[in-house]
Amino acid sequence: MSDTSISIHWFRRDLRLNDNHGLFKALCSGHKVIPLFIFDADILGELERGDARVSFLHDTLSEMDAHLKSIGSGLLILHGNPLDVWKKIISTYPLAEVHTNSDYEPYALKRDAEVRTLLQGKGIAFNSHKDQVIFEKSEVTKDDGLPYTVYTPYSKKWFSQFDAAMLEPYASEELEHHYHRFSKVPQMPSLADLGFNESALKVKPYHLEKERIAAYEKNRNFPAQNGTSCLSPHLRFGTISVREAFKRTHKVNHTFAKELVWREFFMQILFHYPHVVSQSFREKYDRVPWRNDEREFQAWCEGRTGYPMVDAGMRELNETGYMHNRVRMVVASFLCKHLLIDWRWGEAYFAKKLFDYELSSNNGNWQWAAGTGCDAAPYFRVFNPTSQIEKFDQYKQYIRQWVPEFESERYPEPIVEHKMARERAISTYKEAIS
Repeated sequence: MSDTSISIHWFRRDLRLNDNHGLFKALCSGHKVIPLFIFDADILGELERGDARVSFLHDTLSEMDAHLKSIGSGLLILHGNPLDVWKKIISTYPLAEVHTNSDYEPYALKRDAEVRTLLQGKGIAFNSHKDQVIFEKSEVTKDDGLPYTVYTPYSKKWFSQFDAAMLEPYASEELEHHYHRFSKVPQMPSLADLGFNESALKVKPYHLEKERIAAYEKNRNFPAQNGTSCLSPHLRFGTISVREAFKRTHKVNHTFAKELVWREFFMQILFHYPHVVSQSFREKYDRVPWRNDEREFQAWCEGRTGYPMVDAGMRELNETGYMHNRVRMVVASFLCKHLLIDWRWGEAYFAKKLFDYELSSNNGNWQWAAGTGCDAAPYFRVFNPTSQIEKFDQYKQYIRQWVPEFESERYPEPIVEHKMARERAISTYKEAIS
């Protein structure tokens, strides 16, 4: 192999320079390494111009690029359709091999298959590595080799197979001298170059301090308390490795560790059952005759339903890109059960707004709330949004933070009566699936 041959690490959902499996393998390849990120025009084209996640992505890449420039390298950042971009790269650099970290969503699998075919046709190896999960694909299955569709037995098998050695970091930072040294460092494109505007919304730093994680089980259901980790956007974009997150928490609080396992459960559900992207996991639930009242859906989106916890959650989402986990269950159940609006409408709205949007978890949790998914809440379980306040926001601190007109004449009347809506949902579901 020529000394001038290049290895590329293609960043996607792994935006960090240390403890990065694919990057580590590239740096160990024996070739100089070009770190690459592609702004995927197919994905960006579906986003609003002020999407806060693109701002976060751009800020994170800028920080990575600054570090790489300090050692004489830099990020190669390109914009376009990935397959077209790779054709240009092949014609520009003497590539020996490409490394990246695996992604399990249907779009990503199709994209990677196309790029792999292109590269292999030119004699260039395409190496995909496990990085965003501890266990992937079919590594945790039932004894007969079939995938689990119920979380509890999945999690038991997951923990039975887990070994602390799996959490050893990939010490990428020790191999910095292997980066390609650009004679002219590539220019970082601005947000404007990409057709986007800077967003005022910012991703919160994650908190994995021992005290907070130890108290997670006690505090996690109370939205007025500062009791969650804010970890999920960082796992979604890979600014922290799942190995580090699990290593720092699993001995401190088992309940928190099980939340990380839920994430992997939904990932393997999406991998094995890709029909869930557009259909109910349990197909008979596609027979539910959703009302899909657009006026009521708009009231839900804007936090004007007359149910304070629902409205507080939706306003928190709209104003910050976050929503407390307990409240997510309440607002999702309300949309699907009280209003009989298709879970796909709610899922799509969350996909536009959530900092931590991840297809597998978003889809899995919406189908859980709607009663249509694997291991879902039964259709006859309908959250009472008023009793949820009594249990989890007794002093109405969360509600008053996000709904300042609560208990005033300006606050709207409920758009639907709870008892009627509950009975309507149960009878509608029962008739549809019987």
